[in-house]
Amino acid sequence: MRIRIWGSRGSIATSGAETAQYGGNTSCIQVTLDDGTLIILDAGTGARGLGLTLVDDPPSRIDLLLTHLHVDHVEGLGAFEPIWRPQTDLHIWGPASPMVSLEERIATYFSPPLFPIHLSEVPARCTFHDAPDREWMIGDAMLRSDPIQHPGATVGYRLEADGRVLTYLTDHEPALGMDLETSRPEWISGFALASGADMLIHDCQYTREEYETRFGFGHSSTDHVAAFAQKTEADRTVLFHHDPMHTDAELEAIREAVIERWGVEPERCVIAAEGSELVV
Repeated sequence: MRIRIWGSRGSIATSGAETAQYGGNTSCIQVTLDDGTLIILDAGTGARGLGLTLVDDPPSRIDLLLTHLHVDHVEGLGAFEPIWRPQTDLHIWGPASPMVSLEERIATYFSPPLFPIHLSEVPARCTFHDAPDREWMIGDAMLRSDPIQHPGATVGYRLEADGRVLTYLTDHEPALGMDLETSRPEWISGFALASGADMLIHDCQYTREEYETRFGFGHSSTDHVAAFAQKTEADRTVLFHHDPMHTDAELEAIREAVIERWGVEPERCVIAAEGSELVV
């Protein structure tokens, strides 16, 4: 699996010299399988740049996996150029709701006064799917989704393809109400999705000190990321969903704190940087 990060910031997009190295666009990741299958993880503002690369040589099908519907994870959808092309076959997956369909929830964003165009007017062929509570296939990838700890309906994803495992757990607070080191694995949010992953992309929004005043916000501290990676025996961890107030220098200090707490070689823990390409 080949990974390209188009957005790694959380909560709200940022710009400026102090965030130039790791980027200011919100969550969006491109996953390309060996068979050419394209899977997109979330549609934050980073989706705009990704969409522009798909216009000249569009894939026959695009699968977009949304973890949840907070604005920073869907606000790039309106600027995703393929959605304005009638030949686009776009499949959108997301957390199920017993009250309102995924299509209706996304239509709330695609409507005035939040957006000038209604979802029903989008030219692309859009098909909406509730993320199943069982394994399913997209191309050669076996996928699994589970609800994870975050305010509102939120899921994480596990992708198994080409002999490797990628886990995506942004907006995740597995330590809420429990001790990750002593808790049984089956009680830890996201554990089944991340267990033994070759690459774990995980929320790391707060320092230890910041988390003390952000308890219950749905995000992780450096201590939590390190403990979760150790508990799940992830091979590599990519720190993701950077706080909009954190500068590049602060992100590097956060990485050092995770490495020290986790006790691993530096190459096993990296900062998600906009524009970077990774291989799973």
